[in-house]
Amino acid sequence: MAAAKVFIVTGASKGIGAAIASYLLGQSHKVVLAARSGDLLESVKKSHPSQVEYIAGDMTSSDMAGNLTNLAVKAFGRLDGIVINHGILEAQTIDKSAIETWKRVYDINVFSCLAMAKAGIPELRKTKGCVVWLSSGAANKPYNAWAAYGSSKAAVQSISTHLAVEEPDITSVTVAPGRVNTDMQAAVRASGKDTMNKAQYDTFVDAFEQGQLLEPEQPGHVIAKFVANPNAGLSGRCLNWNSPELESYQR
Repeated sequence: MAAAKVFIVTGASKGIGAAIASYLLGQSHKVVLAARSGDLLESVKKSHPSQVEYIAGDMTSSDMAGNLTNLAVKAFGRLDGIVINHGILEAQTIDKSAIETWKRVYDINVFSCLAMAKAGIPELRKTKGCVVWLSSGAANKPYNAWAAYGSSKAAVQSISTHLAVEEPDITSVTVAPGRVNTDMQAAVRASGKDTMNKAQYDTFVDAFEQGQLLEPEQPGHVIAKFVANPNAGLSGRCLNWNSPELESYQR
């Protein structure tokens, strides 16, 4: 078996983040988890006491990214990869939205993600490691009332491509996971009727009712496999989880 590697996974308490962490742990890797739900992270640590460390808190806290990086190195001696999975969706049309809402979305979806990647760069240079940023189809396709969310994901995609150019020893990619059966999808179905274009909103409801949503493990396992064994030739790319370029990770 290959030597265990060390990863940071944000938004790791449930959904895609939890699926990524679970796969990595199943492959005997070490994982530092981050989320606001400390009880859920503690349960993972109890199940894998020698493989898991965590920090429960808000990723927008000024010291969160540095503390996670330092914990990985202190506990496990290195850092091989980061999966930046946390984020929020606020749905409101541009004309009705508040600039403060945009600032909050960008603080979570862009600036705290940038801070996490930035904090890890010195350690990832040593290991020729990897950063996987979770993106969204909304980065490239407009949805009514999703301007703040979609543009924040587009910003992340751009940052990832720039990181790939600036740090040739670090593989940096964004992965869009598709429509996954998570709390975010439930929130879209619950509140989107009042803000979204009806035709677009109906596609989200229909996908759920017809059982077409992905399970978190489907994109989650692809992402976990990639961060553990990155293809440096894909650095700088913005990919869908099921794209042909990631075929070898889908098996």
